[in-house]
Amino acid sequence: MGMLRVMSRRGDDRVVWDLEKADVGELDAVAAVQEAERIFAAERERGATAFKVETGKAPERIDVFDKKAEQIVLVPRVVGG
Repeated sequence: MGMLRVMSRRGDDRVVWDLEKADVGELDAVAAVQEAERIFAAERERGATAFKVETGKAPERIDVFDKKAEQIVLVPRVVGG
């Protein structure tokens, strides 16, 4: 299972996908991966920073969507005032 988490003032929004099902072409799983990839690209374009988080490993900053990641966390650009 993979998860994309987008941090916001409401907490976080999540998209979850089953990579095994997506790899065999199950439509709902493929759609979930595509939606996560779309959100990732849109948030990165707005300046968000992405981190791949995996159990037992330090978080790793990434610039490209990784559908095999256990979890991807997107942190929006912080704007001061």
